[in-house]
Amino acid sequence: MNNSIKTWAEEDRPREKLQKHGAAALTETELLAILLGSGTRNESAIDLAKRIFSLGHNNLNELGKLGLDDFQKIKGIGAAKAITLIAAIELGRRRNIADARQQATIRSSKEIFNLMHPKLADLKNEEFWTIYLNNKNVVIDEKRISIGGVTQTTVDTKIIARHAISLLASGVILCHNHPSENCSPSEEDRKITVQIANALRLIDCHVLDHIIISGKNYFSFCDEGLL
Repeated sequence: MNNSIKTWAEEDRPREKLQKHGAAALTETELLAILLGSGTRNESAIDLAKRIFSLGHNNLNELGKLGLDDFQKIKGIGAAKAITLIAAIELGRRRNIADARQQATIRSSKEIFNLMHPKLADLKNEEFWTIYLNNKNVVIDEKRISIGGVTQTTVDTKIIARHAISLLASGVILCHNHPSENCSPSEEDRKITVQIANALRLIDCHVLDHIIISGKNYFSFCDEGLL
């Protein structure tokens, strides 16, 4: 049996379909098939794409959490195809970040979440970031302070303060993720928030919020009255 897409009717081929109707007309598996370029001896690129999509439980957000090793476990996916998939996923993530950054003024915890979610939601380890703002709450810069393990990461208050001074920031927002999908703050999260807030107050810079992101949910210290 010939599984090649070349044997399909032209209107059913993903590339021709995209040219004729636009990318929005294609399913997720058809878009993945275009990225793959080809299938294997026994299955078409569409069939291979379906197996890839099922690896992410047919969910693009879950697919975005997979790494090179995960994709290469699939029969028919070598390093080149896996790298192409990772690159496409990263481009999508960066587009989300760019969209979020168009909203340069922070007015709510939801806007912080929208800004940082693309950076943190898919990680399998904890990362701690800081957002620096001027006196009008306009974002000056974002800095990754540390990368940790599955359950915690070490935070150096001196590094946070040094960036605040160099950027002449008036406000700082703390942000980190919980890969466990439980966004409730730990006792250590509470302690480090107080420690950083006390240190920055000495340089006339204020911690405006601390956001913990876990999947599609988040916890705001400010919203909960903890700051």
